[in-house]
Amino acid sequence: MSIGTTFDTNTEITDPDVLIETFFKTYPDYSEEKSAEQIEKAWRYLVEKTKDIKRSCGKPYYLHPMRVACILSQMKMDTDTVIAGFFHNLEEAQANSTSEIKTLFGEDIAKIISDTNKITSLKIKNKTLQEADAIRKMLFAMIDDIRVIIVKMADRLDRMRNLRNVPAAAQRAIAAEVIDIWAPLASRLGMSDIKGELEDLSLKYSNPDVFQQIKSIVAQKKDERAEYLDKAVQAIYKAAEKRGIHVTIKSRAKHFYSIYQKMRKRNKGADELYDLLALRVICNETSECYTLIGIVHSLWTPMEGRFKDYIAMPKANGYQSLHTTVICEGRPLEIQIRTAEMHNIAEHGVAAHWLYKKGTNHDMVKASDLSIINQLKELRSEKLNDESFFKQLKDELLGDEIYVFTPKGDVVELPAGATAIDFAYHVHSAVGEKIVGAKADGKIIPLSTPLENTQIIEILTNPQAHPTENQLKLVKTSKAKQKIRSWLSQNDSAFAALASEKQKQSEGDAPQRDLPRKHRAGSGYIEQKRYTGKIRIGDTTNFFITIAKCCNPKPGDLIVGYISRVRGVTVHKATCVTYQRIPNIENRSIEVIWDESEDDEKDKKTKKK
Repeated sequence: MSIGTTFDTNTEITDPDVLIETFFKTYPDYSEEKSAEQIEKAWRYLVEKTKDIKRSCGKPYYLHPMRVACILSQMKMDTDTVIAGFFHNLEEAQANSTSEIKTLFGEDIAKIISDTNKITSLKIKNKTLQEADAIRKMLFAMIDDIRVIIVKMADRLDRMRNLRNVPAAAQRAIAAEVIDIWAPLASRLGMSDIKGELEDLSLKYSNPDVFQQIKSIVAQKKDERAEYLDKAVQAIYKAAEKRGIHVTIKSRAKHFYSIYQKMRKRNKGADELYDLLALRVICNETSECYTLIGIVHSLWTPMEGRFKDYIAMPKANGYQSLHTTVICEGRPLEIQIRTAEMHNIAEHGVAAHWLYKKGTNHDMVKASDLSIINQLKELRSEKLNDESFFKQLKDELLGDEIYVFTPKGDVVELPAGATAIDFAYHVHSAVGEKIVGAKADGKIIPLSTPLENTQIIEILTNPQAHPTENQLKLVKTSKAKQKIRSWLSQNDSAFAALASEKQKQSEGDAPQRDLPRKHRAGSGYIEQKRYTGKIRIGDTTNFFITIAKCCNPKPGDLIVGYISRVRGVTVHKATCVTYQRIPNIENRSIEVIWDESEDDEKDKKTKKK
């Protein structure tokens, strides 16, 4: 059963007494004397306040709050949150008094309702500073009490389930809002069950033709799929039993929205996709997960690059599982392996905190452990009054994320599309300011190249390096953008003037691109140095270097480098015409300098003293 589907809008039950009786029968956990008394009192209050209000469909107003409370109850939220579900939109009905609710039901419930009411009328697609501020308030409300967003998430899910009576234009607008904000937010909170349903419902209303096409194809192959999956399930059961491991296996077709995304990415129809099937294997112990992955890989050939260990390296929302894709009977089959505890967290995310509220588990997902909460805490004091900057912040917080490693093995979470410059600023602002190059898994990469999951990133620095306007264009994270802007504003008069005037500069007036500041025309840069003949990137010379024959740079010449596909780092004179004509050079360039002799370095240090 989907979350909270007990009271569907098509139900003929509208009697308040029958509804509350059905609620306690469906969710017996709330039948304990104290909880039951509070919940029934809240229900009676809601019915009394809204008994004369009808929805546009003619049904009583209080049915929606009851369904929201049911969603929260199936998530096993605490009693205060369930009651907040009853009251979450009373202000919309102009039927509540916050002070009265505070007196009757307590300060916590009143605060949740108050904060929820602030974001009830949020329209994400309105690109105004006022709405940007509303999004900021919504996100920051999570810091004080995560239950505010959980109540709002339940409200949004029920509204999406009952969108059929809304005009088509409104359906599309609401569906777009859900895809833009609510589904990604559910993902960041680890609530994969709600995320999947929100995405599928959004597709149903934003692109009904595609939705029906996918639904039809999935239905047509139901019998064939069932037979195929049953063979795979029985094979795993049999192999696991031989090893003395008890497992539960669930088979499923992937969510429609997930299929739709694959169609767009691969430019194929749903009937051309084969990796639409997945198995989920649930066991008891973490050690059994790794035994089972070995069993699965012995039964079928794993696909290269498709194994992911989210147990050793959990996602930022607390998700843990082993993922692999194997070739079973000639077609890809995705298999996830996790413990029952990991499964609860995977399905409910931060709401799993309340699943274990009686202290039976100490590894629950807490709001304070989520990276999105910690990011918001850091940004809470920022003045987010610039619309384009806020869009960047929203993309960073609610977009996809990647996980990379420091050379010491520490995990760093970054938004998808982040570069080594973002990584450097994440490590420390001082590292970001001095970055000149980077390695991914031991190989030099352009600073413009987006990082990939599980790469080991090493930053190359130079004491003379500093932030540049080109770096500002490359970075993805708000922290890196802020730090680079700040440095340029304080140290680059041209940048500062441009920023203050807020006007565009013509391409002909722009500084020579891709050249370090000291190499730009008119800089008057002259310095006498003694060189070793080697090329330095950051603090090291240990690289495969090719000197370009077209311009044959000599020690002391102003030089630039770019990453060649076969010749390592190729070095040209900064004025070389051939270099300037290389395709996509701005994405492949890297700052290089001639290595100075040790005596020259000693002279520099002496002068500094």
